[in-house]
Amino acid sequence: MRLKDLEQLFHKELDAIYGKEEVSSFFFLCTEHYYNISRLQLALDIDLLVAKEAQQPIFDALEALKTQKPIQYILGETEFYGLPFKVNENTLIPRPETEELVELILETIDFNVSTILDIGTGTGCIAISLAKHLPKTKITALDVSVEALKIAKENAAINGVQINFIEADILRIRNSEMEKLAAFNVIVSNPPYVRHLEKSEMNTNVIDNEPHVALFVDDNNPLVFYKSITQFAKVNLDVGGKLFFEINEYLGKETKHLVESYGFKNVEVIKDMFGKDRMLAADK
Repeated sequence: MRLKDLEQLFHKELDAIYGKEEVSSFFFLCTEHYYNISRLQLALDIDLLVAKEAQQPIFDALEALKTQKPIQYILGETEFYGLPFKVNENTLIPRPETEELVELILETIDFNVSTILDIGTGTGCIAISLAKHLPKTKITALDVSVEALKIAKENAAINGVQINFIEADILRIRNSEMEKLAAFNVIVSNPPYVRHLEKSEMNTNVIDNEPHVALFVDDNNPLVFYKSITQFAKVNLDVGGKLFFEINEYLGKETKHLVESYGFKNVEVIKDMFGKDRMLAADK
């Protein structure tokens, strides 16, 4: 079967769901992943064929896309900050706004910082991206999910970096675990922050596929993770160290006030590329 015919089939089946441009993107991600054939190669040779015995994976991808399963989960991989990452249903799919958080950290910190802690690491995208740009820095990454940590460890190996991964729940971390972690120059976190009342603003493919434990918080206690992490940072962040958060766009003022209440200085809420309150930086 010609790949061009497969492309037409993708558009026929999926354009009404996603729109033509996104369907084209999905199709070329599939041809690159399954057949190592780029968009340019297909443009140069419209008669490229896929043998019948090799067609099943792309048909399976088409069927999964009809159910609005994210393409990243279908392929089992994505890109973040220019680096390859494995993903599955136990991890959130890394997002562009989190790339902005990594960029903010790299622009803000002294490149001689010796220790960084990433809380709620998921795929490891923040910790690993920082490690690639700060090869002399010791980086620790913490997550409550054993399955997420398995993926994060694979991603660290894929990207050739050393990360100290720890299984722990930041909401219930014990004093003995705090002592084991010692002090850090930088603490960063992209914790769960979406309130259930905000579900209506989210795509159904996110709600139906991505792990809720990594997404949602109780409407009545939306800053629960920020409180625990800030308390932790008050003890485990070096004097002069920096605290960074990705935040709920609707709770910037509340998050700032919370962090300030624990004695942090120069607390700043920073907007993302879309003008939304998305990041917070503070000094101890």
